[in-house]
Amino acid sequence: MLSLRMSLALGLPPPLHLNGNSASTTSGNVDMAKPGVAGYKWRLVIAYDGTHYSGWQYQQSAPTIQCIMEKALTRVTKLEREDLHLVGAGRTDAGVHAWGQVAHFVTPFNYDSLDTLHAALNGLLPSDIRVREISPVVHEFHARFSVRSKIYHYKIYNDAVMDPFQRYYAYHNAYKLNPEAMKEATKYFIGRHDFSAFANASRNDRAPNPVKNIFSFDVIEKIEVEGSGFMYRQVRNMVALLIQIGREAIPPGIVPMILASRDRKELAKYSLSAPPHGLCLVAVNYIEQHMQLPSGCPPKSLGRSHTVRKCKLPCYQ
Repeated sequence: MLSLRMSLALGLPPPLHLNGNSASTTSGNVDMAKPGVAGYKWRLVIAYDGTHYSGWQYQQSAPTIQCIMEKALTRVTKLEREDLHLVGAGRTDAGVHAWGQVAHFVTPFNYDSLDTLHAALNGLLPSDIRVREISPVVHEFHARFSVRSKIYHYKIYNDAVMDPFQRYYAYHNAYKLNPEAMKEATKYFIGRHDFSAFANASRNDRAPNPVKNIFSFDVIEKIEVEGSGFMYRQVRNMVALLIQIGREAIPPGIVPMILASRDRKELAKYSLSAPPHGLCLVAVNYIEQHMQLPSGCPPKSLGRSHTVRKCKLPCYQ
């Protein structure tokens, strides 16, 4: 365990004694953890460009967002990876981006302020990953199991010539699309359905629940879908079918037929998965009770704002 003097020198909060109290005499009472459960829980909102990563989930053989985040957290907190218990809200695929990915981790100590931690993390992370927000959360909060809904955007660049500045963030479709046909098709997805036909097999989900609730599905400048949860490649498979409908290759009424089949092979007759780079996890919404701030906690950090100080040197004309 770090000594009190070394903790302060590193800019870290004082370590906890075995009784769970801080070694500092200035720390207030905290109820961020349940009685008998050690640690304090912290919520991260993370944005990243997924172009060069093999998704969120930790892998030993390839760089992932979780792997990079854990390396930064272990350096800042001086804790081992196993002690952090970093968990993400969703396992985004390789090449998929995020503006509002959410994760949580735990520490055996409290923080007086989160601004220093926030700045240190972003200082260690590569430029294509950024922590947008850090906040304390009650012990009941779980980045994955407290989720009420997730919102994804899929961007399609619909023109004859692709904008080179959009090539990593939008799917290029040179065919003319009928947005009205696509909007009509989205109505069949809304509601509670068995989406087995729109999910690829995944090694990570041994027994996934194929029944999901789609709250909204819009086609405006981009495709936006909000649902209670999504299975492996479900969003990309739904988008791929919508593109085929937009090209008027198949009618909108094909959607309920494919849903009823509950067979991925049925969808494969009409479309393949849309590429990952057009997809972005925009936001994750949570159960309100689990988002309450615990007492005795530091305020959330949205990052430090820097100001330019006036020059004190005399100005010569």
